[in-house]
Amino acid sequence: MANHKSAIKRIRQSEKRRLFNKYFHKTARNAVRKLKALTSKKEAAELFPKVVAMLDKLAKRNIIHKNKASNLKSKLAKYLSSLS
Repeated sequence: MANHKSAIKRIRQSEKRRLFNKYFHKTARNAVRKLKALTSKKEAAELFPKVVAMLDKLAKRNIIHKNKASNLKSKLAKYLSSLS
């Protein structure tokens, strides 16, 4: 266990941040799953910008790597264009 006040505070902060990041990451993953499950092009087109914004935000906050966000966005765009 940490002995310094600053180390104790850092542990508290990092745990709080970890839970925050976990929440946003899980929410974005669920949104991606939801988008992939859609079969209607109209519904998917409405949801797509929101999911892209979520992924960009995760990449910006270093929760996921920027290339992973790009790969996911690319795959989702490809899926969206394949819908009829």
